[in-house]
Amino acid sequence: MKLFQDAITDDEMFSDAFPIKEVDGIVYEVDCQLITVKAGADVDIGANPSAEEQDEDVDDGAQQVNNVVYSFRLQSTSFDKKSYLTYLKSYMKAVKSYLQEKGTDEAEINAFEKGAQNFAKKIVANFKDYEFYTGENMNPDGMVALLNYREDGITPYFTFWKHGLKEIKL
Repeated sequence: MKLFQDAITDDEMFSDAFPIKEVDGIVYEVDCQLITVKAGADVDIGANPSAEEQDEDVDDGAQQVNNVVYSFRLQSTSFDKKSYLTYLKSYMKAVKSYLQEKGTDEAEINAFEKGAQNFAKKIVANFKDYEFYTGENMNPDGMVALLNYREDGITPYFTFWKHGLKEIKL
């Protein structure tokens, strides 16, 4: 199993337990879905419910959550277009520094910069379609994952910057 961490903040972002597709050599698209989580679902004292309580166990405190958000404790955040572009410029500089520090060759860094610029144009063109999520620690220097929906308008997926991630083999 592989775990993908934000290279800047070390926040866990997703794992290969979810369907992953690389796009343009620059981002990963990670399919996700809404799941139902019951409040107190982790608590099981092993007792049998009494006859009066048996019908009460279905919808009490249950809520629909995105499985990637829930599993990796991603935190919702918001941007307007101008503040997102300011953030993205700073984040791309941080990723470039990270790549240089880990000894990535110059050709790959140039390919990253060009690819990131082109993909950023796609994001800006469809800015209103995205929801924004940071890692668990909400570090403003870290990656902001983008949540969008497939053409069917129902199927959610996240977009993560490939070069801003570290793969950890478990």
